[in-house]
Amino acid sequence: MVPIMEPDATQSDQRKGKNLFWKEAKICLAHAEGSKSPSYGGTLQGDVETAGTKLLECANSAGFDSKTYVHGVGDGAPWIADQVEDQFGSQGHYLLDFFHVCEYLTPAAKAIHTEVASQNAWIAEQKIWLKTGRSKEFLQDLLPHLEDARVADADAPVRQCHRYLSNRPEQLDYQGAVARQLPIGSGEIESAHRYIVQQRLKLPGAWWRAANAEHMLALRLNRANGQWGAYWAEHSKLAA
Repeated sequence: MVPIMEPDATQSDQRKGKNLFWKEAKICLAHAEGSKSPSYGGTLQGDVETAGTKLLECANSAGFDSKTYVHGVGDGAPWIADQVEDQFGSQGHYLLDFFHVCEYLTPAAKAIHTEVASQNAWIAEQKIWLKTGRSKEFLQDLLPHLEDARVADADAPVRQCHRYLSNRPEQLDYQGAVARQLPIGSGEIESAHRYIVQQRLKLPGAWWRAANAEHMLALRLNRANGQWGAYWAEHSKLAA
């Protein structure tokens, strides 16, 4: 999330009446299996379709063609999985970040078991089930512990866990990913958010105009892609 400032156009002194809010930077990366040189893309002001187009561009830079299988990993935002399907069709598959899933296990375990040792044992067992293609059994195991419908969602961690995963059954094939030695976590893109976006756009006390933040994000992405020199050469030519 990038801190954005837009001045109030009705104020003669634009230092007054500022509108402060946060805007999501949608970034992505892709690389060929085994490669340590990802291709980066992203947008701040663009919509989800723009973000999907950026993902396709990353894949193309990484060598995507008609015979390529695309293994996508990310959090549970529905639009990300939708864009993987839209951009890659039957050539792509989306996997829900395993560590994001595990964030739902801990509160569910505390609701099901009172002893810490039992909670830890339950979590360890559920992780094994998820990694060995037994997600249906995992969801079935949650059913007897679902909170009463009158309990608010905020106080119903088992229900939250069950609903979150039961709505994404096709995104839980960890067994298949492990068998193909493909990642089950999205740590690579999470790290990229830190060194591409946050390191420059979330400096202490810094607030950005949205358009300026978009330009800075583009510079950061070009730099990460090794295109820094080409970018400045092209813009220096235009300025001349």
